[in-house]
Amino acid sequence: MPKSKRAKVYHLTQVSKKTREQKDKLFQNIRDAVPEYQHCFVFSVDNMRNNYLKDVRRDLADSRLFFGKTKLMSKALGQSPAEAVAPGIQDLTQYLAGTVGLLLTNRPAPAVLEYFDAQTKVDFARAGVTATRSFTIPPGVVYATAGEVPAEHDVALEHSIEPELRRLGVPTRMVKGKVVLGDESGAGEGYVVCKEGDVLDSRQTRLLKLFSVCLSEFRVKVVAYWSSATGEVTEVDPAAMDGVEED
Repeated sequence: MPKSKRAKVYHLTQVSKKTREQKDKLFQNIRDAVPEYQHCFVFSVDNMRNNYLKDVRRDLADSRLFFGKTKLMSKALGQSPAEAVAPGIQDLTQYLAGTVGLLLTNRPAPAVLEYFDAQTKVDFARAGVTATRSFTIPPGVVYATAGEVPAEHDVALEHSIEPELRRLGVPTRMVKGKVVLGDESGAGEGYVVCKEGDVLDSRQTRLLKLFSVCLSEFRVKVVAYWSSATGEVTEVDPAAMDGVEED
């Protein structure tokens, strides 16, 4: 009889971690790639989404993107003129902090900046994100977008969702087959899901998603870039570093 795997114990000491070999490989890959490209960009990512980042990788298939510990990437580029893998690139390491990556490319710098400026996509917020605006469910019959569009262009919320709303703390009830908040006529106060500036929790993000409210924005910001032709670093958006902490 085969041994049951249901109660198998996995010791934490057996959980794989990034090995020294993997770190050394990333270090060497960066150093080997820099001489092959004309520009090295440092970019930050707001509200990271792997599916959107895959689109960026596909669009920039002729370039190289690197993510890793910022200290490791700094050492790979070189933190002094003597250590620099290319002349002047050591000045780029001051921008390596927080959630940033490296893009090595032969595309013209203006074209890269224009491309990233267009990479803005809205998505549902995750827990821990700061609400960019307030959202309140109006009183009366609850609609699918909770007032985000005029009632005449909206549809009543499905009755099957009402139990989940109550589970999430919204005091709704069923009246003649419709989900209602407060007075059926619409009198009274609505239910505040979040206020601008709130740090959202999982309950709030679930409510926002139920009503198709997107408060998160995937955005790639170029912080600075280095050009091999001049050996100089050009600062693009220093504000992209606001609020980040070094590793």
